[in-house]
Amino acid sequence: MPTSTQPPTTESLFQHRAFVAFWFARIASSFGFQMLSVAVGWQIYSITGRAFDLGLIGLVQFIPSVLLALPAGHLADQFDRRRIVLAGQIVEWVAIAVLAALTLMHGIHEVGILALVLVIGIAKAFEFPALQSMLPALVPPAILSRAMAINSSAGQAAMIMGPALGGLLYVAGPGVVYSVSAVLYLVAATLMSRLRYERTPPRREPATLKTLFAGVHFIRARKDVLGVISLDLFAVLLGGATALLPIFAKDILHTGPWGLGLLRASPAVGALLMSFWLARHTMQRRVGATMFACVAGFGVATLVFALSTTLWLSMAALFALGAFDMVSMVIRGALVQLDTPDDMRGRVSAVNAIFINTSNQLGEFESGMLAAWMGAVHATVLGGVGTLVVVGLWMVMFPSLRRRQRLQNEVVEGATDTL
Repeated sequence: MPTSTQPPTTESLFQHRAFVAFWFARIASSFGFQMLSVAVGWQIYSITGRAFDLGLIGLVQFIPSVLLALPAGHLADQFDRRRIVLAGQIVEWVAIAVLAALTLMHGIHEVGILALVLVIGIAKAFEFPALQSMLPALVPPAILSRAMAINSSAGQAAMIMGPALGGLLYVAGPGVVYSVSAVLYLVAATLMSRLRYERTPPRREPATLKTLFAGVHFIRARKDVLGVISLDLFAVLLGGATALLPIFAKDILHTGPWGLGLLRASPAVGALLMSFWLARHTMQRRVGATMFACVAGFGVATLVFALSTTLWLSMAALFALGAFDMVSMVIRGALVQLDTPDDMRGRVSAVNAIFINTSNQLGEFESGMLAAWMGAVHATVLGGVGTLVVVGLWMVMFPSLRRRQRLQNEVVEGATDTL
C-alpha cells in the first residue's frame, strides 16, 4: 500500500471550479463512450454475425491513436488546449448523433458504423494529449496527485457502470443508447466550453520532424520520466491477465457469464475505491519506492490470480491488482506531468499515449499467444514473474527514480483558474 500522509493543507479539490467542470465533463464523456462501445459491438455483431468485425472496431480506433499521436501532441503545445478538447468532443458528439439518427431511421450498415467510429477515433486522438495536458493548470502542483486520482475515478466508475447501463438501454434498441450517449457528450462539451483555462500563449513553431519528435527527445533526456513511462510499458505488456478472463472463468473456475462479469468488474472496483482514498491523501515521501512496490504488488496479484482455483480468491486477486495499478498509475502520471514543462506537456502526453495504447493492444496479443502455446495458467504465471523481474531491473537501472521522495522536484508554473 502507498506510503502517504494527510495533506499539509485542507485545500479541497472542489474549491477549484475549473477542475469541477473538467471532472464532470470527464464523467459525462466517459459514461457516454462506455455506453457507445457496448452498443456498437452488439449492433455490428447482430448485423454481420462475424467475430472478425468486432476486431475491426478496435482496429479503427487503434490506428488513428498511434498515427496521429505526435501531430496531436504538437497541436496541444501550440494552440489553446481547451479549444482542442472542445472541438474533439463536438466532433464526437456529431458522429454519435448521426449514428443515432441513422439507426433510428433504420438506415445504418456495418461500413457506416465503422466509418463513424473511425471519425470518433480520430477526434479522440487529437483530444487526448490536450486533455491530459490541461489538468496540471487546473489545480496547484501540491494537490495534482489527488486531482489525478479523482479524475481517474470518473473513468473507473464509467467502466463499471457504463456497460451495464448501455446494456439495459439496448433493450429499447441501439438508437436509444446512441441518443443517450450523444446527450452525455453534449453535456461534456457544454461544460468544457464554460471552463476558463488561461495559458501563456506559446511561441508558434512549424510542424517539423524536430518539433514532432521533441517529446521523444525530452523523455530520453529525463531519466525519471523515461523510467516511469518504460516501466508502465513493460508492466502492461507482461501483466495482461485480464485478456484471458474468459478462459479462467470457463475452464479453470468453472463459472458462467455471471462469474465472468464479476471477474471483469473486480479490477475496476479495486481501482475505483483506491482512487477515492488517493483523492483524500497526498503522497509526501518515498513516492519512487511506493511506485515500485505497487507495480511489484501488481505482479504478485497476477501470480495469485493465475494459481487460484476458486472464484472468491480470483476476485480478491483482481481487486488487489486494480488497487495496486491505480496507485502506480497516479504516481506515474503525476511524475510525468510535474517533471514536464508546460510547453512540452502535449508532446510528452502524446508519446505516453502511444506507449499506453500499444502496450495495451500488444499485451492482450502477447497473453493470447502465450496462452495458446503453454496454457492460460502458465502464461499468466510467466507474466506475473516477468513483471517482478522488470521491477527489479528498473530499480537498478533508474536509481534516482527509486530514491525519489516527492512527486514535485521543482515548481512547474501553472494557473488555478475559475469559471
